Amino acid sequence: MIRQNLHTHSIYCDGKDTIDEMVREAIGKGFTVLGFSGHGPCAVDECAMSEEGLASYIRDVREAREKYRGQIRIFLGIEEDMMQRVPSRAPYDFVIGSKHFITVGGQVKSIDYSADESRKIVELYGGDFLAFARDYYEDVAKMADFPEVDIIGHLDLLMKFNEDGSFGSFTNPDYISCAEKCIDALVGAGKILEVNTGAVARGYRKDPYPERHLLSYIRKKGGKILLNSDCHDRKMLDCCYRESLEMIRKSGFDSMMVLTKDGFREAPLDEFAGKALVP
Repeated sequence: MIRQNLHTHSIYCDGKDTIDEMVREAIGKGFTVLGFSGHGPCAVDECAMSEEGLASYIRDVREAREKYRGQIRIFLGIEEDMMQRVPSRAPYDFVIGSKHFITVGGQVKSIDYSADESRKIVELYGGDFLAFARDYYEDVAKMADFPEVDIIGHLDLLMKFNEDGSFGSFTNPDYISCAEKCIDALVGAGKILEVNTGAVARGYRKDPYPERHLLSYIRKKGGKILLNSDCHDRKMLDCCYRESLEMIRKSGFDSMMVLTKDGFREAPLDEFAGKALVP
């Protein structure tokens, strides 16, 4: 059985655990594939790794790969923000591309910092949530032209603090249209979209990203997906995996992508484990 997470943070950015602690937890939970994806250096992101920290991060992941060889397959990745792309694909095995910030009213605002910050963003758009959504999805769609990016992180992050619909409806046809145009561009470019349980782990949402309507649309368009926990705390490494696999199946998927030493390959959904493989 495959048990994979490629969206993993550590003390080098905004995670709670060392590389070694995270690997040992993954082995204990029966993971077969673990990819680290620290926040790449970004001038506007206080959670991002420093250049010095990046060098140490790369060293620690490589050391862990050798130390635990034969017990778990470890990959070196990075999560780049659109505001500051990685200068080179090397030395990474994979790159997650994400949008965490938006520029509005001459200000750079964090999309996923807090409900109050999200409310301020909408206010800067004159209270027009759909205008925010249009700008957000138009930007995310640009990653279709980022050759270094393999995986698109948390597609509908702007909905992190909106599960109650206070900012805008998940089912508003105009909102869905913005998101679908973005999905069309990303799927057309062969990008992998993650099902991300990070906001569930932090108590902000009950369901993972992307929202169910969008996940079903990704399937309809023939998009490729994988399941990630966007882990910042090793105890939540497999948060909501069983429920997410059921959601993925109900959305019509019968396969997901897995990272191997030869790159990404598609594997039947029945090969992926939701519960821990060991007690």
